[in-house]
Amino acid sequence: MSETFTKGMARNIYFGGSVFFFLVFLGLTYHTEQTFPERSNESEITEAVVRGKAVWENNNCIGCHSLLGEGAYFAPELGNVFVRRGGDEAFKPFLHAWMKAQPLGAPGRRAMPQFNLSEQEVDDMAEFLKWTSKIDTNNWPPNKEG
Repeated sequence: MSETFTKGMARNIYFGGSVFFFLVFLGLTYHTEQTFPERSNESEITEAVVRGKAVWENNNCIGCHSLLGEGAYFAPELGNVFVRRGGDEAFKPFLHAWMKAQPLGAPGRRAMPQFNLSEQEVDDMAEFLKWTSKIDTNNWPPNKEG
């Protein structure tokens, strides 16, 4: 082997490394595409979930809250709020009471505005948040309270 590093050697390392990492990228992309349907929970999307997402978007909830790590960090993460607040039996009553009680008016605490959502809109939002809680997020958020 030569004692000097030639332009040809550098070119071979550059192109060889580029091809190798491009193949790794393609392999990871393929793997992601194959596992996405089971991880995304798309089979459980209902009309209520779609309407709940519309409520979420129309009221700009992501302007204050984060959902699965995406959004603002002014208010709590809501990706696991369904589990945090009691699951199937307790969540809808909790969400209805919480939305009606806003703003709380607690001194020194950030205030959530009153959106005056209908009962149906709150139910749909609950279904949307329930659906998001069942997405496989590799244990995001890292702590229970978001």
